[in-house]
Order: sequence, then structure tokens, then C-alpha cells
Amino acid sequence: MAHLQSKYRNFEGLREQAVALRRTGLSRRQIRDRLHIHNNDILNRLLEGEPPPDWTKRPNAKDDLRARARELRLQGWTYDQIQVELGCSKSSISLWVRDLPKPEPRYTPEEHRALMQAGLARLRNAQDEERLRVKKGASQELGELTDRDLFMAGVALYWAEGQKSKPYQRREVVNFVNSDPTVIRVFLAWLDLLGVARERLGFRVMIHESADVSGAEEFWAGIVDIDAAALQRTTLKKHNPKTVRKNTGDDYHGCLVVRVQQGAELYCRIEGWWNAIAAGAAARLR
Repeated sequence: MAHLQSKYRNFEGLREQAVALRRTGLSRRQIRDRLHIHNNDILNRLLEGEPPPDWTKRPNAKDDLRARARELRLQGWTYDQIQVELGCSKSSISLWVRDLPKPEPRYTPEEHRALMQAGLARLRNAQDEERLRVKKGASQELGELTDRDLFMAGVALYWAEGQKSKPYQRREVVNFVNSDPTVIRVFLAWLDLLGVARERLGFRVMIHESADVSGAEEFWAGIVDIDAAALQRTTLKKHNPKTVRKNTGDDYHGCLVVRVQQGAELYCRIEGWWNAIAAGAAARLR
């Protein structure tokens, strides 16, 4: 018992010294060195309840941000606006201003939707302008189209989109189908370059039965510069009630089939040309 009382008196005496030093403005490190106490747990017990002197407090870098965030919130700013202005996280802003009253909405729901739609329209216009700039620049890069350019483009175009003979079904015919008028014009220009007379060409429309068939026939006849009556019989695609058609509207004209009569030899030449292109490309990859 005497040992415990002595130990307690020693602790209380040491605590009095530590508190006295703390109140003179010494730091924990200074007190530790002065009293030769190198156990942090004991030092914490000796200084329990004693606040640190002001000079030892580290300034909080966020104090100014917090004050500014509260000021802006009182002015009616939203979390998003404060975040952009101060560059801090929304979680910090919420912690700093959650005791403040929520500002009244600056806009009605209708006004807010209108602002969003206007902003989206500006964004889309800017994107459209950028796409147009890129496309114009690419067109200028290509320069004037030479006969060889058209020849190579036509071979690749046919091999990608035209009918091809198969080992299990030999059909050496030149049959080309596409829904893009510009692609059809390129194909016709290629045939002209090859010396294929227009009299050898047959044209046929392929379109969904529920579409404007007569309008499509007039459209494609204008593209290839013939009378609509000169078109071969239109192929109608039957409607499947289980599917939802996306190829609808005034811009839907179906596809045009261009067939070269007596085209077996031309088909063989096309296949040979393509084989040469493919072999040359493969050699570049080695």
C-alpha cells in the first residue's frame, strides 16, 4: 500500500510539473525532454485536459475555403457552382455548409429544362461545326481524283459490296446493290472508266413493301438518269410483324441493284484485280 501511495504521489507531482510547463507555452516535445519522459502514453496522461498553446497549432489550409464556401452558399450558390469556383470536393462543401439553409431554386423546373436544352443545342452545334471542319480538311487532303484512284476505289468497292462467286455456287456475274446514292454514282463512274456501255446496265429497286414504292422508283431513276419506266420490276420485301423497322421516313428509298449484262469476263477481271491488291497489301505486312 505504501508503495502505491508513493507511486501515486510521484505521478501527481510529475503531472503538476508537466501542466505547469504546458501553461508556460512549452510543446509536448519540450516537456518530454525537460522531464525525461519518453513514453507517449504516460505523457498523454500527464497532459490530459490541457489544451496546447496557440503557437503549436498548425493552420488549417481549408479554413479559408470553408469560410468562402459558407459565404457563397449564403448567397444562394449551388454545390456545383461552389465546387467549380473553389476547386474542392462536394463532400467537403456539404460538410462545411450543411447547417445553412438550402437556397431557393434560381429557376423553375420549366426554366431549368429550357436552359439544359439550350446548352445541349449549343454543344451539338459546336460538335457539328467541328465534324464539318474535319470533313472539309479531309476532302482537301485527297485532292483531284485521278483515273487510277477511281479504278482502285471501284475494285475495292465492288469486292466489298458486289455479288461474288462462291466455290459452292459459281456465278460469275457483276451485280452491285447499295442504298447510298453517292456509292451508286461512284460505281457507275467506275464502269464508265472501264468502258462498260450504259446499254449493258440493268437497274432494279429493292424496297420494303410498306414504303413509298413509286417514290423510290422515281428517286433512283433520277440518280442513274433514266426514265422510271425503264427500271426492271421492283423487288418488294415482305413485312415481318415481329420486327420493328428503322428504315422509315422520307429519306428511305430502299436499295438499287445495278447489273452488268454479259458480265462474266468483267467479273473475272475484277476478281483478278482484287487478288493483286490483296497480295500487295499482304506483302506490306511482312
